Amino acid sequence: MKKLWEKNMEADREIEYFTVGKDREMDLYLAGYDVLGSMAHIIMLESVGLLEKKELKPLLEELKKIYSLVEKGDFEIEEGVEDVHSQIEVTLTRSLGDMGKKIHSGRSRNDQILLDLKLFTREQIQEITSLASNFFDVLISQSNRYKDVLMPGYTHLQIAMPSSFGLWFGAYAESLTDDLQFLLSAYKICNRNPLGSAAGYGSSFPLNRDLTTELLGFDSMNYNVVYAQMGRGKMERTVAFALAGIAATVSKLSFDACLFNSRNFGFIKLPEACTTGSSIMPHKKNPDVFELTRAKCNKIQSLPQQITLIANNLPSGYFRDLQIIKEIFLPAFDELKDCLKITLRMMSEIQVNEHILDDEKYMPMFSVEEVNRLVGEGVPFRDAYKQVGLEIEAGIFKPDTNIRHTHKGSIGNLCNAEIVKLKEEIIKAFHFEKMNDAIEKLLLYRKDEDI
Repeated sequence: MKKLWEKNMEADREIEYFTVGKDREMDLYLAGYDVLGSMAHIIMLESVGLLEKKELKPLLEELKKIYSLVEKGDFEIEEGVEDVHSQIEVTLTRSLGDMGKKIHSGRSRNDQILLDLKLFTREQIQEITSLASNFFDVLISQSNRYKDVLMPGYTHLQIAMPSSFGLWFGAYAESLTDDLQFLLSAYKICNRNPLGSAAGYGSSFPLNRDLTTELLGFDSMNYNVVYAQMGRGKMERTVAFALAGIAATVSKLSFDACLFNSRNFGFIKLPEACTTGSSIMPHKKNPDVFELTRAKCNKIQSLPQQITLIANNLPSGYFRDLQIIKEIFLPAFDELKDCLKITLRMMSEIQVNEHILDDEKYMPMFSVEEVNRLVGEGVPFRDAYKQVGLEIEAGIFKPDTNIRHTHKGSIGNLCNAEIVKLKEEIIKAFHFEKMNDAIEKLLLYRKDEDI
């Protein structure tokens, strides 16, 4: 099939195979968003006189049919068709003739793919945000449930000071608030309209970029057309860093869970369905799900560096190198969503050992409590420290295990309500409703209605 850009010379098959690569496969992620972008674009073209009113309605109807195919999973990029942009234009031209060839006026595949990536990414961010928020809620619930159950805290993997499951679960919840704050910043960078920048230098047509920005529910546009093109790769890298932040939190939690689930610790018990056995050792219950989660999340943490290495030595303007970013960027969202879903399930079903401190070996972790008690009675800190240390070495240390931490963020004052409020404020700041309302309105748009 002839390419949209071909003139009189047919493309070399070997060169085509190499240059197209996985593009058709990756473009299936973007098909629905390419349709939405095309709908907004042709509504704008009609508003500036580059499409006739009688042409807009059939074009919109055909695009909605294509969108329906995408939603059902029936959309395909045919063999010999270069990419999703070409497939949609070819489909329109088959149905509507020359009318289908008019939709590309005032844009380039460069700003089309920029737009598709942003529409895809911001929706994926919404899904990640929802999952992270649900995961947060489970962690806070478990923190409140087990707030009075003590466990050892560690430094250098050595028993250090008293901690609690309230602190442990709550720590990961608060970590997610920072991750969501970073994701919010990435979303704000993503949620700007590049459409109308064309190949990176604008168009001689009188494009109404404010209209497409409104139709697609963006916060604003990428104003400078050269910068809009420079944003390719930068947006993906920025979002990848935000995904990596969430992945780092989940990875660390996975390591803790594997460690605490081991017989040497015995602090927690994982759900039976989330463990596997050994082929020769009948006693084994391996934390495979957490181990795989840790590996997948560590893989996601490499994503920003991969994108940087592809894009960091490119000057301004478009280069085909950027195509390769899609191959690592687009699938990463599903991988992170899977990790969040499975970790959420495991944390909601996890069983906590409420009798860890029945074991005498953990008594030294109350040493600081005893030092602080003596200091409170007027003993100089260094003298109290030495006294308690000598008692431990002599094997006569008998601590008071009643914990009296009251300051904010401590065992006795988790500040979970404040952490919940922080999370809710961050979630509200995304304003996903603006994006969702705009897309819903666009899909219902009729040419005889006001925009």
